[in-house]
Amino acid sequence: MKIKFYDQALDSDLKYAVICARVGEKWLLCRHRERQTWELPGGHREPGEDIHETAARELREETGVTECQMEPVAAYGVFQDGEDPSFGALFFADVWELNELPEGSEMAECRLMEALPEVLTYPEIQPILLEQVQRWLDSGNFRSVQDDIFELMM
Repeated sequence: MKIKFYDQALDSDLKYAVICARVGEKWLLCRHRERQTWELPGGHREPGEDIHETAARELREETGVTECQMEPVAAYGVFQDGEDPSFGALFFADVWELNELPEGSEMAECRLMEALPEVLTYPEIQPILLEQVQRWLDSGNFRSVQDDIFELMM
């Protein structure tokens, strides 16, 4: 399996969104009701939905996040021998408000973690996605709107 990141992609090619959500210095991961493994929030795009709407909806449905600043990080492709490539959008969310999981959520629970756990739903993909987001953050690509507000007040 190979994962490639892109600065640009055709919107129509992006079939799903994955969100690396952070609360303070911890990452927000969720566990599906039917699994014992942990995963980054995300999911498939619904017909007629903008990929940014997909990311916001999936984050809300799978974690209970109600307030955040979400930024696109990259488009990415997953390439496996003998299969058509699949393309998604990777986002970063700086979470400001986290509530309980919505009623009827497919997730059993969410937890804040300092790092990815060993038992991941997609162990070949999720660490690479989180590393890409961390590189993006380390490169200074994210500026919190909340920081901007406080700077304006001073």
